Amino acid sequence: MEKNCKTIVWFRRDLRIEDNPALAAAARDGSVLPVFIWCPKEEGRYYPGRVSRWWLKQSLIHLQQSLRSLGAELVFIKAESTLSALLDCIIAVGATKVVYNHLYDPVSLVRDHNIKQNLIELGINVQSYNSELLFEPWEVYDDNEHAFTTFNAYWDKCMNMQREPVSHLPPWRLIPSSGTVENIPIETLGLEDESEKSSNALLGRVWSPGWTNADKAFTEFIEHHLLYYSKDRLRVGGNSTSLLSPYIHFGELSIRKVFQCVRLKHIVWKNENNLVGEESATLFLKSIGLREYSRYICFNFPFTHERSLLSNLKFFPWDVNEAHFKAWRQGRTGYPLVDAGMRELWATGWIHNRIRVIVSSFFVKFLLLPWQWGMKYFWDTLLDADLESDILGWQYISGSLPDGHELSRMDSPQIQGFKFDPEGEYVRQWLPELARMPTEWIHHPYNAPLTVLKSAGVDLGINYPNPIIDIDLARDRLTDAISTMQEKEAGENTNGRDEVVFDNSETNLNSAIPQVVVRENSLCPISSSHDQRVPSMRISENGMLNKKRSKPTEDDDRESKDNLGSCDNDLCSTAESSSNKKQTIKNVNSCFVLGKYSSELKGRWEEEIDMEEMSSKNGATNLRISPDQIMQEENSSVV
Repeated sequence: MEKNCKTIVWFRRDLRIEDNPALAAAARDGSVLPVFIWCPKEEGRYYPGRVSRWWLKQSLIHLQQSLRSLGAELVFIKAESTLSALLDCIIAVGATKVVYNHLYDPVSLVRDHNIKQNLIELGINVQSYNSELLFEPWEVYDDNEHAFTTFNAYWDKCMNMQREPVSHLPPWRLIPSSGTVENIPIETLGLEDESEKSSNALLGRVWSPGWTNADKAFTEFIEHHLLYYSKDRLRVGGNSTSLLSPYIHFGELSIRKVFQCVRLKHIVWKNENNLVGEESATLFLKSIGLREYSRYICFNFPFTHERSLLSNLKFFPWDVNEAHFKAWRQGRTGYPLVDAGMRELWATGWIHNRIRVIVSSFFVKFLLLPWQWGMKYFWDTLLDADLESDILGWQYISGSLPDGHELSRMDSPQIQGFKFDPEGEYVRQWLPELARMPTEWIHHPYNAPLTVLKSAGVDLGINYPNPIIDIDLARDRLTDAISTMQEKEAGENTNGRDEVVFDNSETNLNSAIPQVVVRENSLCPISSSHDQRVPSMRISENGMLNKKRSKPTEDDDRESKDNLGSCDNDLCSTAESSSNKKQTIKNVNSCFVLGKYSSELKGRWEEEIDMEEMSSKNGATNLRISPDQIMQEENSSVV
């Protein structure tokens, strides 16, 4: 092994010292230059929201202090091109090697592949590693070498694969590379502007970003909360879940460490015949599996950030209703549990997994709004915004996965409210206008007698809205929409084929994936068994993945729903200033995947901000979105 390499360690969402394979490899091989490159232009329409950027900034400060204590300074760079910034670093220190840890979202797959190809062509050794998954997406296939499209089958295969636990100890010290690279102050990156700081200050009262804080939070959960996780996780409001998802998303906490610790607890409790603990550990391991599965789906079906996995929603008649979208965002639908969830999201950047399921189901099935709108809003406002997990969750709710919800299933917000917020405490916390409503009416004030409403100080339509849509009418609209969808689908599939899973993009499935050109004059081995792979569609003879839609039992269906979209929360407004968001959007490019799946959603969010600015004088927002900007096909979180 080369011991005098000068290695650039490219940090992204792997912001920890412990169990960081890229950092560990670089430390073994010689001197290191740790860098974090912030390139807003390359984030495209998935530029992080305010609270997510706050967390990133705090985590980077924490990582910088840790690396400095080991002997190397984390270099912050703001650039127009990540590739150019890396090349500047290579030249400045005479680096012969670049290492980084894998990411699996569509934007990163494209960028990382292109960067690696260009650097290798210049004779630079590039090696990448798995730091955030138990299994790489290309390691788990069925007996026919096809990708799984149901979670249970995928997770069963994973749990039965023989794999030795792998962990990388933090380096004792780092040898800094010689040479000078301009290191800008973290404030110059622009992760937080002055108008956001007062709101962001509230976040620090609740959350403590950073990898050592992540370790403390995990230890607290394992020792004091995991045992009763199976029961506590069903309570909305408060700290009823692990609250680990932001740490996991930013790579401050090793998922391998989490899995190994929880699995050990599972073994111990099983041997002790502790049924409560065994069930809790099983459910938490399943939530880890759902996070793995979200990466697996996005890698093997890289169009799913814009189109549904199943082809059926290609024909779904979405209701492009600007007013309904605005009412949902603002928590003004007239359904208390939905409104409480959306106001908590706006105020804190976090909501319980159960609430995520409820508000997204209402969005799709009651309002018939395009699932991509909801997914993008979650991305913009969640503290732990995670593209792959959100994709999985929203497609699950929209009936776009073979083992997802049936599209026809509608859960009443009133019934859900009494089930998960039986005393109405959560609703009263986030809807103060309903604080005096009796518990028996708290989740359906629209049915309460006038005397009850009057004594509670509730004036429907004035200080709290009437329901945006009647439940029976919503059910009829959904039934009609499904009938329309099925009629159009039957008209296209005249041969009566069963529904199948395939890439329903309009582009050629057989487009070649760019090949990496390897030069032979590298100072170190060019490739390794750890390297990132790129998606390739596994197509059957008729050009489709013949995976029929399964019909899970209701118990399985509800259990899966409980785990989709998990996260954990924060505190403070998630609203990004309109002028700042508008400027951001003007500087981004459309998202694309390996040159094959180009995005057609440009302009939608810029138009929203334009209209919000125009209507700010009267205190309202008005979203203008033309139907031709919306996908003709359709429809995510964890731990």
